[in-house]
Amino acid sequence: MTIRIVRGNPTPEELAAALAVVRARAAAAAGPPGAPAARDAWSDPARLAARRLPALGPAAWTRTYWPGS
Repeated sequence: MTIRIVRGNPTPEELAAALAVVRARAAAAAGPPGAPAARDAWSDPARLAARRLPALGPAAWTRTYWPGS
């Protein structure tokens, strides 16, 4: 990472404070170390729960697993 001062003359304390903020933001965006990777949408059970229930009727059991059938 390269940071360049384009205007002004910051003191060493001001520069250190600005760099601390930038590093803290970068660390927060990266997430905690050892955190599990985000779940894939395919394996997310909420994907199936968001769909509407099949219509009721004598053959409703055939539509319970395959939505839209």
